[in-house]
Amino acid sequence: MSTTSKSPKKVAAAAYHVARETLPEQSHRYSPRKYTQPQLLVCLVLKVFFKTEYRGIVEILNDCPDLCQVFGLKTVPHFTTLQKASKRLLRFATAERLLNSTIETIEPDRHVAVAAIDSTGLESRHISRYFVSRRRSKERQTRDNIYRRRWPKLAIICDCRNHAILSAITTRGPSVDVNQFCETLQPATEKVRMDCVLADAGYDSEANHRYARQCHHIETMIPAKLGRPTTKLPSTHYRRRMRTDFNRELYGQRWQVETTFSMIKRNYGSALRGKRYWSQCREMLLLVLTHNIAIILSLKELFYRASAVHFRARTVKIEQGLG
Repeated sequence: MSTTSKSPKKVAAAAYHVARETLPEQSHRYSPRKYTQPQLLVCLVLKVFFKTEYRGIVEILNDCPDLCQVFGLKTVPHFTTLQKASKRLLRFATAERLLNSTIETIEPDRHVAVAAIDSTGLESRHISRYFVSRRRSKERQTRDNIYRRRWPKLAIICDCRNHAILSAITTRGPSVDVNQFCETLQPATEKVRMDCVLADAGYDSEANHRYARQCHHIETMIPAKLGRPTTKLPSTHYRRRMRTDFNRELYGQRWQVETTFSMIKRNYGSALRGKRYWSQCREMLLLVLTHNIAIILSLKELFYRASAVHFRARTVKIEQGLG
């Protein structure tokens, strides 16, 4: 299982490096030269890292001048500056370029053997589970009547080897997953070359199999459980293969995408602070970027650790040979 970095300085340095490679210094030729776009993006990443709001990250940066020095921030921006910067820097096209930059570092060969796709719901506000349970027992209401009927929904494709997110789309639930398979897969195919994609029965569709296999030459592994339970084999080609030639051992890696969702919710929280639809979408994309940046640091630390162990083992072997 991959781990994420817990150091705010390391996360800020990695985010600044990714942003400088992707974003221009200024958004316009007549922009005030007070801050750069990479510096503002680092502030947004740190906001997610500390699980706080715009005002909160401004106060943290004011109290931590050493953290500001990591990405060259001389003056802490106003919280409204960060709010306006999020609208500009977290547009879907810009977020896709930033995500692509993180994947270039994580996957230098641009090849992914096994990927998994799934979606999850996030909370649109902070709510006490104790309060919900008390209200349900007192008023004798069902869960559907108490919880909100609409919630932010995040669909991703992740690399099963290191839990790096390859693509992400933001929608609003409740909604079916089967119609979002192609929309989620297509951006990932532009970034990396995948051999196999795993998905649960919610994505079961002959059209999804054809799109992945015939258009992108990616093997799909989706249980054919759509419709009423029956012992008859499906009439379509690929869904029939899922019944007759299903690799259960390989499909066992599908839970890696659930681990990715767990990492995001444990490290950065499951409740969004945005109130409107588009602000919640931007916040979900920022969660994805922060997760990938933390994964980059984890992989680098593991690489340096493995290199050091290999160097020591090689040194001992040479000394034994000389002796």
